[in-house]
Amino acid sequence: MNEYEASLVIKSGAELLVSASSDPRSDQGYAGVKANLSKALELMAEALANFEAGVSGPSRSTGWIQDLRRVADDLGEK
Repeated sequence: MNEYEASLVIKSGAELLVSASSDPRSDQGYAGVKANLSKALELMAEALANFEAGVSGPSRSTGWIQDLRRVADDLGEK
């Protein structure tokens, strides 16, 4: 799987999550959802940092990386 294919998996998963969350059955599992989203955001920040490291010139996404990590931390708090 390449980077583009992996990004399509992320997009599809996000679309499924939006669909599932539009008709929540209960709040069971909400802590797990938050933990999974937190981890996913942290990994996306890492991937974005990796992409930026491979591009010559100034990093265009430093702020986004910081924001992703900040949101991941907020979600991970109990």
